Amino acid sequence: MKSRRPFIAGNWKMHLGRSQAVELARRVKEVAAGLVQVDVALAPPFVWLEAVGRELQGSSVRLAAQNCHFEPQGAFTGEVAAEMLKDAGCRHVIIGHSERRQYFGESDELINRKVHAALRAGLEPILCVGEKLEEREAGKTLSVVERQVKAALDKVPGEKAALITIAYEPVWAIGTGRNATPKQAQQVHAHIRSLLEEHFGQAAQQMRIQYGGSVKPENIGELMACADIDGALVGGASLKADSFAGILSLGR
Repeated sequence: MKSRRPFIAGNWKMHLGRSQAVELARRVKEVAAGLVQVDVALAPPFVWLEAVGRELQGSSVRLAAQNCHFEPQGAFTGEVAAEMLKDAGCRHVIIGHSERRQYFGESDELINRKVHAALRAGLEPILCVGEKLEEREAGKTLSVVERQVKAALDKVPGEKAALITIAYEPVWAIGTGRNATPKQAQQVHAHIRSLLEEHFGQAAQQMRIQYGGSVKPENIGELMACADIDGALVGGASLKADSFAGILSLGR
């Protein structure tokens, strides 16, 4: 039986107006109040962090940001520093999401710098890794994920292991309605666990690895039954209180 506490995070991406975001946070807070065996986080757009954080105050639901810059301050118009996110009440920050890699050209080296920046600021990174469809079809899934994990964690010391969550998100399954089978997901999660053991030693056994990619109430139970799947990073299904509640209730 897994000793790791499940961790379900909702990534709202670039969705929802202010009132919608606050209302959704309120409903998730109510659902989470009855769940004592699962950690929950919400990642709203930057502009709603303060409003959502205020709504979540006093609850068990954690606040997360969707991205951060690698410098603590400077002339970087449009960017947000990890220290600012910490000051805004964030506990987590998503780093290396495939959409950041694909649309904004984020390299493995840049993602590593962001991981270090987040840890310096006292944030807990949710590090995303995953392969494209053509990479899976070419049999390169494990090598691609291995490269991403090793590069992102370069020079991260062992004492920081417990602060880091890995999110395996096959790019071909994000927002497509397709998802990896539990067997496929577990194979990659087990490989990630072995990479974490190489880097962090025994501490890797307590690190959580989420699955992401068209997660919904109908498939979360099967996924969570896998030995190395410790939660989910949820996209579209986290934008509706009922579907996210279904994922939270089955993700225990």
